[in-house]
Amino acid sequence: MSQKIAITGMGIISSIGNNVEENLNSLKNGKHGISDIELFETRHAGNIKTGEIKLSNEELVQKLQLHEDNNVTRTSLLGMVAAKEAVENAGISDINQYKTGLISSTSVGGMDITEKYFYAYEDFPEKQKYIDAHDAGNSSLAIADYLGLKGMVSTISTACSSAANAIMMGAKLIKNGILDRVIVGGTDSLSKFTLNGFNTLMILTDSYNTPFDNNRKGLNLGEAAAFLVLESDEVVKKENKKVLAYLSGYGNANDAHHQTASSENGQGAYLAMQKALQVSGLQKEDIDYINVHGTATPNNDLSEGIAMIRIFGENNVPEFSSTKAFTGHTLAAAAGIEAVFSILAMQNSIIFPNLNFKTKMEEFDLIPVTELKDKNINHVLSNSFGFGGNCSTLIFSKS
Repeated sequence: MSQKIAITGMGIISSIGNNVEENLNSLKNGKHGISDIELFETRHAGNIKTGEIKLSNEELVQKLQLHEDNNVTRTSLLGMVAAKEAVENAGISDINQYKTGLISSTSVGGMDITEKYFYAYEDFPEKQKYIDAHDAGNSSLAIADYLGLKGMVSTISTACSSAANAIMMGAKLIKNGILDRVIVGGTDSLSKFTLNGFNTLMILTDSYNTPFDNNRKGLNLGEAAAFLVLESDEVVKKENKKVLAYLSGYGNANDAHHQTASSENGQGAYLAMQKALQVSGLQKEDIDYINVHGTATPNNDLSEGIAMIRIFGENNVPEFSSTKAFTGHTLAAAAGIEAVFSILAMQNSIIFPNLNFKTKMEEFDLIPVTELKDKNINHVLSNSFGFGGNCSTLIFSKS
């Protein structure tokens, strides 16, 4: 088995909670965060439900104790909240004590600021200072600056697998001795751009999303941020750190099938899961639970189900559920929040329910876990698949 990477801290903010504890309580109590849009102007308010975090930008600024006159995007603010919790959870007092980096991911970037000021840029030159906030890397730099991090900062944007690839990249940087410690994850806020874009693709539901249900109609968009702290064995031993879990496997692949759709035979998902198992050194029978990508779109759930059957066999697919019915699909943050959920599942020996499921899909005999279930879990496989064929799989282990 290859060298595993220790996870020593985690932080999260989503529509079901403003920290790890609140998210866990919502997951255990079946409390979802899908609601009507309240915090940004859109003609879809009242018609399309999202996983919106019910904290305004002003409240986030106050929570973070930032100066009021900043041009920080909502994506950055959410990322700061989650990254701060992760660093504190890892017991880090001097963030630059070791070779430390930040690999953050986003797909929305500063779109909320761009939408707000776009038509003012020409007539009001003083507003042009906000243009830089649009760039995806701007949020990463803002988070690093907030944490006081002076080391390596990088940004990944591979659609909905972004945070998984950030976690993977962080692990490789540690394994190759480039960094001792990496804060990894993703952050995305809601915006008109993404809401209108997904609506144009006709993959949004007009109600609540129903992953792996035969009558699924599409996804609910959400916003969130989540980060993990990865540390080398040397730092863990030297600091006598408590390890929350280990990243034991990872893999990514691209089937280059379509700009937005997954391939019919789930080839990208299949290759990503296969590679993650190879890296981990585990057998497929060792996987106790799968946190599926499970977007509740007709294409994804069918493709992912076929890929799981190809890996495990139709009668041997491990117990699985999608947590997107709780949070909505949070795009680049999805793999980050689901990494936290995967670790919480292991720590608490429970499988979180796949909400809203009623009818088994007609194409295969797969039924998700629909009630909170006690189970000793040693290894969780977490899937994240994005537009453009970007497929990534992570495996988290207790030891």
